[in-house]
Amino acid sequence: MFQVIGGRSVQAARLLAPRSAVLVEAVRGRKSRNDPVAKSKEGRVKVPPPVDPVEMVVLKERYSQYQLIMRALRLEFKEEVLRKKYEEETGSLAEERARLDAEEHRALMAWNNEENLRLLKLRTLRLQKEKEEAERKQLEAVIKREQEQQEFIKGKEREILQLQEDAKNFITLENLDQRIEEVLDNPKNYNFAIDKDGRVVKQTVLQ
Repeated sequence: MFQVIGGRSVQAARLLAPRSAVLVEAVRGRKSRNDPVAKSKEGRVKVPPPVDPVEMVVLKERYSQYQLIMRALRLEFKEEVLRKKYEEETGSLAEERARLDAEEHRALMAWNNEENLRLLKLRTLRLQKEKEEAERKQLEAVIKREQEQQEFIKGKEREILQLQEDAKNFITLENLDQRIEEVLDNPKNYNFAIDKDGRVVKQTVLQ
């Protein structure tokens, strides 16, 4: 008959675990599938061993009893596990667990608040630096535009002064006769050739 040897908690995991299939070796021994039959076994016909009907009945009965006992033990262990789980969820263990969870939650919330405050300070400093940098760039842009405007105005003033200076040599109705006489008195010959360096190398003589 089946006999239980102490330690329910040790046996519970084994008995509650799913039963795996029996592993049978495909080929036993060192012989491979392609090896021929041994000479000593040639012509031998395997005959199954005789079965005693009485022994078979006894074995089936004992196996049925073994299955019933194992099923009962599994149910008992399962009931014990479920009862312990229920007690943990609803009894004093559940209260202790709830208290620990509450303490852990408070600690995590405190850490979260501190972390949020630290990140807020860092974000404030970063935004302040970005604002100062933007203001500095804007001021530099304004100064640069003013300098460019001043340079533009100075350039225009120089152009005006140059035009005023050049206007002194303009030909007008008042000095037209005088300029004609000056040109006739001082003829210029523009018929000449220059080299790559800009020097006059050949020039015709005025007739």
